Order: sequence, then structure tokens, then C-alpha cells
Amino acid sequence: MKKIIFTFCMLSVVMVVPVTLKSDHHQELSAVPVIVEIGPGQVEMLPQGKEADGIVGDFVMANDRVVSLISGNLPFRKANMGTFWGEANWTPGCLYDLSLKGSNNDQITIFAPTGQRGKVSYVRIANLTDPSLAGIETVITSANNDGIYEKHLYLMKNGWSGVLVETTYKNESSREVKVRLSDEWTKFRVTGSLWGIQWADSIDPADKVGYAYGLVDWMGSDKPEGAEKSLKPEEEIRFARFIAVGGSPAAAVGEVVKWLQPTHRFHGKIHGPAGDGIATARLSIQTDGKSIVAYPDAEGHFDIQLPRGEYTVSVSDIGRESIQDMEIGLEADKQVDFAMTSGSLVVFDITDERGKSIPCKVMFQGLAGTPNPDLGPTDRAHGCVDQYHSGKGQFTVALNPGQYEVSVVHGMEFSSWRQVVDLKAGKAVKVQGVLKRVIDSRGWVSADYHNHSTPSGDNTCGTDDRLINLAAEQIEFAPTTEHNRIYNWAPHIRRLGLENEIKTIVGMELTGSGTHFNSFPLEEVRYAQDGGAPHWNPDPRITAATLENHNGYRTDRWIHINHPDMMWNFTDRDGDGRADGGFIGLGQLVDAIETQNYRTSYILDKAPYRIIEGRGTTPFERARGATFEVNREFVWLQLLNQGFPVWGIAVADAHHVYGNGVGGWRTYIKSSTDNPPEIQWDEMSRNSKAGRMILTTGPYLEVTTDDGTTAGGYTRAVHGVKLNVRVQCTDWIDIDRVQVLVNGRQVPEYNFTRKSHPSMFFDGVVKFDEVLEIQMDEDSHLIVVAYGENFSLEGGFGTSSQSSIHPCAYNNPIFVDIDGGGFKAWGQPWICSSNQRYEHRESSRPIIG
Repeated sequence: MKKIIFTFCMLSVVMVVPVTLKSDHHQELSAVPVIVEIGPGQVEMLPQGKEADGIVGDFVMANDRVVSLISGNLPFRKANMGTFWGEANWTPGCLYDLSLKGSNNDQITIFAPTGQRGKVSYVRIANLTDPSLAGIETVITSANNDGIYEKHLYLMKNGWSGVLVETTYKNESSREVKVRLSDEWTKFRVTGSLWGIQWADSIDPADKVGYAYGLVDWMGSDKPEGAEKSLKPEEEIRFARFIAVGGSPAAAVGEVVKWLQPTHRFHGKIHGPAGDGIATARLSIQTDGKSIVAYPDAEGHFDIQLPRGEYTVSVSDIGRESIQDMEIGLEADKQVDFAMTSGSLVVFDITDERGKSIPCKVMFQGLAGTPNPDLGPTDRAHGCVDQYHSGKGQFTVALNPGQYEVSVVHGMEFSSWRQVVDLKAGKAVKVQGVLKRVIDSRGWVSADYHNHSTPSGDNTCGTDDRLINLAAEQIEFAPTTEHNRIYNWAPHIRRLGLENEIKTIVGMELTGSGTHFNSFPLEEVRYAQDGGAPHWNPDPRITAATLENHNGYRTDRWIHINHPDMMWNFTDRDGDGRADGGFIGLGQLVDAIETQNYRTSYILDKAPYRIIEGRGTTPFERARGATFEVNREFVWLQLLNQGFPVWGIAVADAHHVYGNGVGGWRTYIKSSTDNPPEIQWDEMSRNSKAGRMILTTGPYLEVTTDDGTTAGGYTRAVHGVKLNVRVQCTDWIDIDRVQVLVNGRQVPEYNFTRKSHPSMFFDGVVKFDEVLEIQMDEDSHLIVVAYGENFSLEGGFGTSSQSSIHPCAYNNPIFVDIDGGGFKAWGQPWICSSNQRYEHRESSRPIIG
């Protein structure tokens, strides 16, 4: 067919008059790829997927097979916080997204040619002489690059399953210089090389995307070796590599290797006994001592390109007998079908006592010699190590034959379900369980103000996976808190059908190399850098004030400090070992600090630090062969004594699903509704600002005075108060100690244990239910700690690291005025009446003495 091409440019859109050409497969194709500089009216053209990061001002380039995104020359342009660490490592003019056309399945964060980062001179649509090509060029002129001219040209042509990246260096200086040749890409966990081609698998293999790149010959380009090269004055080097995307690493490598040598088509179907395709199978291909993986499509078909040679192929799928070490010689195109056995399955039907399907977490423990299963990576919900998290109660999990104890939980308010299953090869076993709500938590909701998914950049947990994790652990209110990006989880919640389980509000974590802050509500600016987020400042007071005034000042905006460095922030700002008050005034700008962040609690330790044997990280520690770790909870109690009434909050700060996942710590907040869809963020913020919060890893603690004062409250008393203390626990949690802290002190007569006071402790859901008379002769703040010294969370977390955490719960302080002159803290003259305290707490930040 004759090829006639007309190209013109309008509004930064390269457009093509309808003309066709013949491809190798004799399909009718549009003549050239399309390039669009994205404006507000073109955002629907942006690539989609787990790692998609396009905004207005970027460039989309697409052909008949793939769609890509090149970042525009925009201020502070980065794919996400973790693209490359460091405040100045912005990356305009880099490849941010690359996915198969129509798949909406981008899994790459960035490909930075020669590690390109920092300011560029321009990014623009290239003016090319070959009408079949489309291109975008990133240029750093020698005037802006210490005498080195640098250009990265991204090229695309129909029929290519990727992007050709051509780099040109020219030394326009008067001296010899070294230039970098090595590229960078991120973020991947499983990578390798084959035939000189670098490849990477998507973080979650179930996403079925692979990437590969290698040096190729493009119009006489150079093929330099090594990571860098010296250039003499006026010397120039031009080299090219092709970066491909495919349905697997093997498919992507095949698209690159076609540029280097002849290939043959290796294809077929992986199917079960009835001929049904097996989409979950994994094809391992070994050659030259290396291996690479291929994945079948939804119908079980695979189709890749390989060079001539000898290969050893194995096929596996959880729950089926593997096909091992099949020798295949590839001299021409070859079709090979693989017949596998029937799968072994566990079919779940989990409901509450009303028969309603509920989200849940399943843990599998191998028995009688059966190993624990490995269901997948730690940062996905549907199969993470030996767990499976589901947003609903009906689901199926493939397992290898064997005997297992199956444990099903739904957070800390519901009973567990445990069942031993004997799974035979090719068979299915049904687990039909009922999780009963055994904890009465009316008037309070389970919340977590600090969690992350892949938009944060420092982790690769899918956002949907995080939300399923939250639902499975029965977190009812979870603000969106991605690192350095204002984001909204609500569309994900709706798509997953979890509106009745979780409520969210737009927010963020503002992060830098010092103090981190979480805040909500904020306004997301879609398709803007970082969602319109503000910038972090090394002075935490400036950062807190920035958040308070972002999108306009409002008194109901929540701001808290994450995993605080208690010494630096509040005690010793310059680190010279002498108390200087830290960042004076910081407490007036925040609502709370995370006294609990993932790890076990040390609130009952009696020292301000812990000594951990080891090498240490500072010269002081290395000289003593130990690490000195500040006891955050101890310092918080002393801050309260100094008239610093900042509230404590407990969070998971989850970055994975298994291990560092949701559920170990949470905060119960006073609420007018127990129904997640009806939760109002402003009520959550208001009650949190008032300190109406209970921190827990599982025990459900209730603490009130006789006059009804609860956490965060102020009461008047003479000589003492009566505390009504009640602790409930589900069937996999227990406590053996209740300690009342009076001004942070562990008063011996208010220490109750199963051993010393056995009659006070019970074995049912209610573990402790007593009225405790607390005597005081001065103003005091009271905190009740319920603790399981001889217990752990293993029953609800299995082999995950949260299992080592002790059951623990405590309230934010209740302030008791003994002399009638207003509450006065030990160390500072902080005095206020009940009305003054509540009015201030509900309208602004805590005061500091």
C-alpha cells in the first residue's frame, strides 16, 4: 500500500490525516504515533495504572501498541516523593509512564536516561525528518550544564512495543570531561539481565507487566561500554537504547532482543484437564544459567519472542502440580501447550452473626509437615506471604495440598474463626465461618490517621490493597495520608465497594529530612504536581504553619507530628546535650503527636531511654558499643507534667500489608455514629482536638470519672476521684495488668495484676471492670494503661511482625483540679477552667505553658 503522510501541529498536538500503511502482520494502522502536550482539556489521555503519575504540562506519546508519558519542564517535577531521594532531585524530561495500549496498567515510576535529574533547558515535541516517527526531546544546553550539551530524544513508531531513547553528549568546553552512560529506573523489586538486556517485573506479579531495555543500533549510533566515558573538547557521542513493555519480563525482553538478533515466536496455552486456561500460572524460562518469567493472559495464552537456542522451561501455579525442566529447542516459531492438573482450593464464605458478608484477613499455618504457604509479596492484599486480605467474605484461595490451620479475623471487635483443613490434590475445601461482634464500642469509632500506598513513593503497596487491608482490620475512619501528595482515597473506596466499611477525607503527610506532619482536610488539585501540596521546611514550626494556612486557614484542620524525635523537637534542638526547649512554640501549632507508631509500647518503662547493645550510629554510641533509643512515651508524660498538653495518638504508619501493615495500633475516637458512611470528618477532628481518644493494639478500654469525664476531659475533685475502668477483649487478645499513671508516675497501689489481684480479672470478653478510687493531694493528670505483659498479638497476626507487640491500651489524660484554682501542671503555670479548656480545644490548637 502506498504511504502518504500529512502532519501538522495545532495546540501542541501532533495530528495525522487518516492514512494507512501495511505492518508486518498486514494490519491497517494509523500512519504515525500521536503526541499531545497535556492541557486541562486532555487529561483523559493520560496513562492510567498503579504507578501512573501524569499531570497537566506533561507529554503523552502513543502508537498502535503502547502509550507513554514524558514529564514536562515543570517546577519541582517529580513522579513521587521517592523517585530519587533529595530535595533537588526533580526529574523533568524523563519517561514516567509506559503501558500497553488500552491496558491502563502502568507499573513503572520512572526511566531516567543517564540518571537525568535536575533542571533542563527545555522539553518539547521534536521536529523530525522521518514522517513515520514521533518524538519528544529533552535538552540541557552547554550553558546550563558546565559546558556539556546533553539531549535525550524519545522516539516512537508504529509496531514498536516501547520507546527508543537516543542520548547525545557533546563536549563544548575546553577541557576533557566525563559523562555518565548508565540509566536509572525505579521502582522494582525483581530485576535481572539477559543477553545484555536489563529487565524488571512489576511489584505484584498479578499485575502482569514487565519492562526491559538495552543498547541498540539506531542509525549508526555508538555502543559505548561502562558506566561513564571521557570526552575530549568538541567530541560527541550518540547512543540509543530501546525500553519495552510487555505482559511479562520475558515478553518485554523479547521486544528488545528483536533489535539485536533474529528471534522466533514461542507461544502456547497453559490449561487445566478440561482445557480451561490458567491465568495464574507462571512460566519460568532458563538459558545460559539465567532465568526469566513469562505470564499467560486471562485465557492462559502466552506469546513471546526468543532467539534461537536451547531453553529449560518450568510451569508452576499455586495449588497445582508443577511441570519441571522441560527441554525446548527453538529453531523456528514453536507452539507448546502445557497441561496442568486441577487446582487445590479453599473456598471461603465469611459473614457476621446476621449473615452479612464482611471483610476479613485469613492466616494459613501449615500442620503435620506442611510448610506455610508463600502466596505473594508483602505489599498486596490478595496473597501476601501466608495471609490473604479480602474486602468481602466470599473468595477463593489456591493452596498446595496439605494440612493447614486456617484463622480468620476482622479486627479487634470481632471473634475469630479457626478451622483445620486437610486439602487434597485437585480438590476444594469450604470454610464457612461466622465472626461475631463481641466488643461493645458504641459511641466510638476505630481510626488510623497515618498510612501509605504507592503514591507516597517510599513504598509500592497498591492503593486498593491498602484499602482492603484497612477494611479487613476494621479501621472505620482513615484519612488519606500519602507522602508529599494531596490525594483522595474515596474513588478507590467506591470502586472497591467498601463505602460501608471505611470513611476517608482528603489529606497528606508533609515530609522532609526532619519532622513529618499529617494533616486533613486539604483540597486536592488534580493533575497538578503533588496534588497541589505545599512544600516542607526544615523548621517544623514553619511547616506546621504552612499546613494550617494551606487552602486558607481553618480552625478544624487537624495537624499532628509523625513518629516525633522527642529530643530534637521539644528538648535539645541543636543536639549538644543541653536542654534548650527544642523548637519553642511548636506545640501551639499541632494537635497531637504519635506516641505510638507501629512498634510495641514502652509507656510502662521507667526510664527516658533504652540501651540496645550493638555498634551504634553516632560517635558517642559507637564508643560505648550501644544504641541509645529515646522512650517517646516517657518523654510525652514529662511534657504533660511541664504543662505541654499535647495529645497522644496511635497509628500503624503502614507501608506494606503483611509485616508493616494496618491493625497493630489504632485510635478510638468519640463519635455520634458507629456507621462508617455517616462518619463526619469534622466531628472526628473536633473530638480528636479535644483529646477524646483511646490508643490501643487490641484491648478496648473505657475510662470515665463519676461525673462522666472521659479522655481529654477536665474535672474538679477534692482529694481524689473514682475511675470507672472497663476492658473488653476479643478471643485472641488478653491482658494481665491495669496500671493507673498519676502525673506519669506508676503509683504502686494503683497497679493491678492477675497475680496480685486475681479477683479483678476475668476470662470472658470483659477482662476488667472496676471502680478505682484514686487519691490525690495536688492537681494531676490520670492515664489508665491496660497491658498484656504475658500476651502478644500472635492470634490476630500470625507470622507477621505485629505478633510480637503486646496487647496495650491507654487513654489520653483526664485532668483533675484538686484545689479549685484551675488545673496547674507540675512544671509550668498552666491554669484554665473547664469551659476555657473545652472552648480552646475545639476551636484552635492546644496551648503551651
